[in-house]
Amino acid sequence: MPINSPDFSKNLERFTGFAGAYDSFRPAPPDALASLIQRYSGLGAIGRVVDLGSGTGLSSRYWAGRATEVVGIEPTPDMRNEAAAKTRDSNVRYQPGFSHATGLPDRSADVVSCSQALHWMKPEGTFAEARRILRPGGVFSANDYDWPPTVGSWEAEAAYEACMRAVRRLEKERRTGEGLQQWEKGGHLGRMQASGCFRHTKEAVLHHVDRGNADRLVGVLLSQGNVMGLFKSGLTEAELGIDALREVAQRTLGPGLRDWFWNARVRMGIV
Repeated sequence: MPINSPDFSKNLERFTGFAGAYDSFRPAPPDALASLIQRYSGLGAIGRVVDLGSGTGLSSRYWAGRATEVVGIEPTPDMRNEAAAKTRDSNVRYQPGFSHATGLPDRSADVVSCSQALHWMKPEGTFAEARRILRPGGVFSANDYDWPPTVGSWEAEAAYEACMRAVRRLEKERRTGEGLQQWEKGGHLGRMQASGCFRHTKEAVLHHVDRGNADRLVGVLLSQGNVMGLFKSGLTEAELGIDALREVAQRTLGPGLRDWFWNARVRMGIV
């Protein structure tokens, strides 16, 4: 499928215009992910990693010191440009493409990874492409974090969740999500199993810790595509409840950094 396929035009629009916030506030993949994948691959060292839906490069840069070469595949120019600007690792590069049409050679990767993006990808085509470009025994891995993270303040988490309820309601009312290609996350493993592309599939839950404060919690919400879509439709932060979230976050979390705890759901398939 051509890179400018109209089937995904709404998805590309969804992730245009906030790459800087996305890169600043989103979490990197879990620290333990690479070692887990390496065990399943049976390799002493990982050669090429292909990172599907690489976005601003957070998930690609994660692999820079863990693999010989990293190729980020990202269809949205805004995200891809941000990735190129932020990446200093000489073994990481980015190119346009879709998860089901990477343009890479057969059997050219040890790992195909996908971080917080599989729900935006055509399942059957993505799994078939992963099987095609992976070497025998290679690993396909898709990880998704539960939102929001555990930040140590029930009030801040409740305010975040209230914002997201308002966002979902307004998105439905304003129809800003119409035309998006999207698949439910809870069905990832079942779709992988049904595809016939993998000899073995496995779901695991990994624990990840990083640090955040009040500003980051608001920033995480502002990095959501549905929030930015509502801004593009003309709504304000007050109408989305973000002003209230900011007040609660500043009062309960403040400016100091503290540990945040993330739960990552990892779905793996072995070719």
